[in-house]
Amino acid sequence: MGNIQISDDFFAKKLEEAKVHFERALDCKHTEFDDLYPYMIEHPQFFWYKRYVAWSELLTTVKLSEELGIDWTSSFTERQAEYVRKRVMSSTVLDFWYETNDTREHVG
Repeated sequence: MGNIQISDDFFAKKLEEAKVHFERALDCKHTEFDDLYPYMIEHPQFFWYKRYVAWSELLTTVKLSEELGIDWTSSFTERQAEYVRKRVMSSTVLDFWYETNDTREHVG
């Protein structure tokens, strides 16, 4: 392999994709994960696992951004960035990712 140049735009796109994937999982909307494990949809724990996978993807993308010196925080609210920094997907993250119920901006 040679020297590969990774642009900030490339990582910004990957970060946005990971954020949307997590938010779709959070909202129990269809993601690529549903296509991989269609038989799991019947199981109650499926949505927890789906959220965990999406959260892990988001944290991995953020970690790579940090290692490359690329700012990732501008894609998140202050509170969301703090959740990501703590790295733990707690009930607080699940309940308050969108700040409040009055200002929820769910993904389409």
